Amino acid sequence: MAKVIIWNLVTLDGFFEGEKKWDLDFHNRAWGPELEKLSTDFGTSASLLVFGRVTYEGMKAYWTTTEDEGAVKAFMNDLPKLVASRTITASDWNNTEVTADIVAALSARKEVLDKTIYVFGSADLTDSLLKAGLVDEVMLAVVPVQLGNGTPFFKEGTRRDFTLLEARPLENGTVVMRYAPEAVSR
Repeated sequence: MAKVIIWNLVTLDGFFEGEKKWDLDFHNRAWGPELEKLSTDFGTSASLLVFGRVTYEGMKAYWTTTEDEGAVKAFMNDLPKLVASRTITASDWNNTEVTADIVAALSARKEVLDKTIYVFGSADLTDSLLKAGLVDEVMLAVVPVQLGNGTPFFKEGTRRDFTLLEARPLENGTVVMRYAPEAVSR
């Protein structure tokens, strides 16, 4: 059975993007050899990448046009991808399937795949998957930047406790933290 791992970069004040969609300038502060190695490791340990529609559109636009010919581009384009969307029904990005029922689709994949399923970005999708109990781990790179405003990664309204699995500081001050979600408190 595959594990579902959420992966995202967030600021110290909890934002995963700035005030505008795809305002990810703070990622540059975190990027370096250690995060690049972690990214390439995702490619060898993944069986499936999962995106919400907005993240999918940005990822597809970038990874199908970038001139970077590294390992990350290769796995982003080659690995199977699953997109959660109620507004699009198909994709022309290599190995991509679209579903309007992500909980059912991901539940089925989790049962038959043996390598990790990674959910990249996608705050709304993350919230839905956490509520459905499909997430085994939340992996965050906390970047030492305070934006002051932007889009929060976690949605308001639900208290959820997490168990720390690992906290690993990078040389640039970013801290990669791995958490297992506990049962939802009401």
